[in-house]
Amino acid sequence: MGNLKIDPRSQLLPQSVADRIKDDAEAIKAAHQLAESIAKGAIKRDQQRLLPFAEIDLFSQKGLGGIRIAKQYGGAFVSNQTLAKVFRILNKADSSIGQIPQNQFGLLNLIDIIGNEQQKLFIFNQILQGKRLANGGPERYTKDSTVLTTTIKVENGRYFVDGEKFYSTGSSFADWLAFKAIHPEGHVVLVVVDRKTQGVEVIDDWDGFGQRTTSSGTVKLQHVEIDPFLIFDERKLTNEPTYRGAYSQLLQVSIDVGIAEAAFADTLSAIYNARPIVDANVEKASFEHYTLQEVGKLNVLLDAAILLLDEAAKYLDELDQLEQVDAEQVAKASILVAEAKVYANDAALQISEKLLELGGSRSSLSQYNLDQHWRNARVHTLHDPVRWKLHALGDYYLNHKLPARHAWI
Repeated sequence: MGNLKIDPRSQLLPQSVADRIKDDAEAIKAAHQLAESIAKGAIKRDQQRLLPFAEIDLFSQKGLGGIRIAKQYGGAFVSNQTLAKVFRILNKADSSIGQIPQNQFGLLNLIDIIGNEQQKLFIFNQILQGKRLANGGPERYTKDSTVLTTTIKVENGRYFVDGEKFYSTGSSFADWLAFKAIHPEGHVVLVVVDRKTQGVEVIDDWDGFGQRTTSSGTVKLQHVEIDPFLIFDERKLTNEPTYRGAYSQLLQVSIDVGIAEAAFADTLSAIYNARPIVDANVEKASFEHYTLQEVGKLNVLLDAAILLLDEAAKYLDELDQLEQVDAEQVAKASILVAEAKVYANDAALQISEKLLELGGSRSSLSQYNLDQHWRNARVHTLHDPVRWKLHALGDYYLNHKLPARHAWI
């Protein structure tokens, strides 16, 4: 690619193959349409680990991938409240599919912060044309998820990268891959590369017991030539406060809430189909006193998770209207999203577990695949453990310690 430089102006030509969503209402409508389609094959895909290529293509064709791109670049720039609703809708239908776009939205937000105007024009137009962006995730077997061994080298004026990534959600469906690497000058950069570039190998070796079809496996980079035009300097993140962490976490919360909503709907259906305990002396399981109590508790927990999510999203929308934010506002954003995360975590796990208990023996039959909710909830909630959210909340309210500014809070 040293002799194949990208001309960002060429991306402004009318060559879109995706629908162009214009506002929040269209985004919600498209999400419902997609959810109806993807829900039909969710059980089969989960049980047989069938990657949802057609379903992800439909996501892109409907224009959902670009709904948070700024209007000046041709996007709808829907509210954070709408974005959270879209993710809830999709994850209620199939959380493996619903998780896949999360990294694209996080990356687009990051590029909007640190990219120059020409870089943003190129990337945003690619997405609006229906292309997809996925991450080459953290590296395995390192001290922690921030440690990098992926490096860039310059050879005769050309840039090459070598490394190996894991947890690369959505990589099998991507047109472009983004990953962090060490620049020759020693600082961390974000690199975007065409997935078809020689030396890029995407391996679908994700074998987690939940979120089975997210394609969250390995990406190998073997002497891959990269275009310096698509190198983004992450040092810009330290220049001024941003709420990218809260934004990223908002999507994670929305995924968990969507899983909880799906589990609650299936809980009600399972109870209607269950037989009552003999000692209850009632005609239907839905009349059992203890069952009524448990369903009431679960409903309150789910409603609280949704309300906290909406409150956090609303605050991010308020920040979106400001030209500049300060450290206190960024901290408040992270705290509000962390509170929502705690309740979403508990709602997803508790409701999906109670589903099996209240549904009785029949709910364990593989034909219903009701265990998928707990498996998906348990795996996804491992991403950013709530024990550290609670620690951050306590430190904030007791000691006014502002949480760290990164993508995990």
